[in-house]
Amino acid sequence: MDSDVLIEWYRETARDLPWRRPGVSAWQILMSEIMLQQTPVVRVEPIWREWVARWPVPSAMAAAPQGEVLRAWGKLGYPRRALRLHECAQVLAREHGDEVPADVDVLLGLPGIGAYTARAVACFAYGQRVPVVDTNVRRVVARAVHGRAEAGNPATRDLGETEALLPAHIARAATFSAALMELGATICTARNPACDNCPLPSCAWISAGRPASDVVRRVQKFEGTDRQARGRLLDVLRDSTGPVERVRLDLAWTRDPGQRDRALDSLLLDGLIEQTSDGLFALAGEGSR
Repeated sequence: MDSDVLIEWYRETARDLPWRRPGVSAWQILMSEIMLQQTPVVRVEPIWREWVARWPVPSAMAAAPQGEVLRAWGKLGYPRRALRLHECAQVLAREHGDEVPADVDVLLGLPGIGAYTARAVACFAYGQRVPVVDTNVRRVVARAVHGRAEAGNPATRDLGETEALLPAHIARAATFSAALMELGATICTARNPACDNCPLPSCAWISAGRPASDVVRRVQKFEGTDRQARGRLLDVLRDSTGPVERVRLDLAWTRDPGQRDRALDSLLLDGLIEQTSDGLFALAGEGSR
């Protein structure tokens, strides 16, 4: 894979995303990476801007109640990410001088920080030469290098394969990592890839005649799922100014009482909501209000 061509393409055509601009801190980049997991850029950007203004450093978020952070998360989905980020902010403020560490292994020890996020922060915030592998990167490598339409399930080889593609020069390696992700997000997409606009001079998948994918896709429905039920219950609590009675939650999801009970139990178990001593329900940390 021609890294020079890809880096030049990225510098000329990359989307102007706010977390890519000069002066953005490692903490603010970390927030963007957590928000962007399984969530489109268009939904993340306005929330991220609000959070940067509201909690510009970890200690600012650490001082906020859990419920306030959950309420600010809005409808980004998978709200456990918000709780884990709040926990992470507390650790950063208490143990790391209100700074996000640059070392991948130290980052991996923080609440809610997995292999991808740790390497993304090390690369995009600190310019380190580390492989950053997400779904888009895996797809580009699968097509351009291996001639496959899809990457299949994540594997231990993904990091090694991607690292082998990185330029030796540290700064260029960080830009190349961003360029790989951008290519997968905008050109080499899962459906309807814009191959005519691809900057790569050669692609094994194109050379092989664009063979069809042998990966069986599972369509993830949302309507009627436990996840939707959880979201409806959370909406009630986010919109309230204090603890609410159980009947308010019952009315929020009437299609399947058993599913509603299951959703409520899972929210309690995940620590997203709490029950007061008198049987009311509230967002985490707001039961005593």
